[in-house]
Amino acid sequence: MRYFLYFLFLFQTQFVVSQLDTLQTVKIDSLYREDHFYLGVTYNAVQNKPNGFAQNSFSPGFSFGYLRDIPLNKNRTFAIAPGLGFAYLGYKANLVAQEVSEGYNYSLEGSFKSNLFSQYFIEAPIEIRWRNSTPESHRFFRIYTGFKVGYLLYDTSKFDVDGQTERITNNKDLNQFAYGAYMAIGYNTINLYVYYGLNPIFKSTAKLNDRTIDVRTLNIGLQFYIL
Repeated sequence: MRYFLYFLFLFQTQFVVSQLDTLQTVKIDSLYREDHFYLGVTYNAVQNKPNGFAQNSFSPGFSFGYLRDIPLNKNRTFAIAPGLGFAYLGYKANLVAQEVSEGYNYSLEGSFKSNLFSQYFIEAPIEIRWRNSTPESHRFFRIYTGFKVGYLLYDTSKFDVDGQTERITNNKDLNQFAYGAYMAIGYNTINLYVYYGLNPIFKSTAKLNDRTIDVRTLNIGLQFYIL
């Protein structure tokens, strides 16, 4: 029994020493990068609305993509981050597009079952980043400001009234490129997010009551950053 206890003591001692040696070999990555996948969920609030224009129900927006973190200082608290992603913007409003022989006719309707206008973009964001991160923790406060350009891949509008449905795809009155500025502020994964489109959704050829439809988008919601 005495020899068994002596053997057990030696075994435990060697195990503890081995574990300490392993822990001592773990190095802190002082050259870390905050490479992020991002996911955004927003409400699309139309700006510069013409008289009589009204949104109804919830106008959703979704985005996701990847940003490559490039630190600019020794402490790695300042960085820039170019990226690539995809975005969907949906609008539920009373602005109706109808295809006619010479192009499109736009009107404001007061009674309908549903009216959804959707856009799908591939987008290229670039961020200027400040955060109080450390090599030991991925939980930190952040303020990220950015600019992004989107290329319109596909669009559709679907208008339902009195049992009839009218659908338009690839509306030629829409701007092919969309660009704007944004900001994300928060802690850890969850961040408040605001984006403002600097150019109109429609080209100058789109008219409502002989006036250019100069509506722009304001996206307000949450941005999630994931390692």
